[in-house]
Amino acid sequence: MTQSPPPAADSAPADPVVVTDDGAVRTITLNRPEAFNSFNLALKSALLAALDDAATDPRVRALVITGAGRAFCAGQDLKEHLALVAAHDQRVGETVAGFYNPLVRAVTGMAKPVIAAVNGPAAGAGAGLAFASDLRIAASSATFSMAFAGVALSADTGASFLLPRLVGQGRASRMMLLGEKVDAAEALRIGMVDQVVPDDELAGTVGQLAARLAAGPTTAFGWIKASLQHGAQSDLESTLQFEDRAQTACFASADHGEAVTAFVHKRPPRFTGR
Repeated sequence: MTQSPPPAADSAPADPVVVTDDGAVRTITLNRPEAFNSFNLALKSALLAALDDAATDPRVRALVITGAGRAFCAGQDLKEHLALVAAHDQRVGETVAGFYNPLVRAVTGMAKPVIAAVNGPAAGAGAGLAFASDLRIAASSATFSMAFAGVALSADTGASFLLPRLVGQGRASRMMLLGEKVDAAEALRIGMVDQVVPDDELAGTVGQLAARLAAGPTTAFGWIKASLQHGAQSDLESTLQFEDRAQTACFASADHGEAVTAFVHKRPPRFTGR
């Protein structure tokens, strides 16, 4: 496993994200535990850069996103936001187009599986980040809330698109309008998360799942993601055409050739991600 070096004791504040590699699995940890990993300008910039690097690094075949400390992500850092508003800073009006939209595009558009390891509360844009991920594994202490209306805001991070597709329009409306908090058990019941595990088993469970995905056919996974996203927004005919394009690309992949060869020789396939 490789890890970003920790800062020296007398250096600047800790890096807002910590990046670690374990084989072909990369983990991005939001690293503002004292602020419940809320999004300030530094974290926003660092997270986008880390996601871009994960997407383009051929050694990375699965990505995990989690939070340091007791929270996954509390959404926007309202203390910084208030200071920027008071200063009439133009970056306030740029945060959705400049960060939240690129964030969701980076996660959903990454041609690799992305797992949200939700280790604690996920609120507002933090919950949106989890919803954008392909799989969500939650610790039993995790909670989810759409906190936007409580601060007189509408939704961002694609939540108005992603959440109804997970839990249905009615439940999404209730969460958005009333700001109701959903605990991990309820999140599992309504399909918001894929699995709930005890807090002390989250890292191990996610690590095993990520390793399994990282050993899989990465090219096919990328096309599966793209096909699901296309199908969610398109009619049947358009989806059929997209599936034809995706399957043609997969037919030409090295991993497909390996899978067929392995089947003929009655052995497990050894995928390389190509």
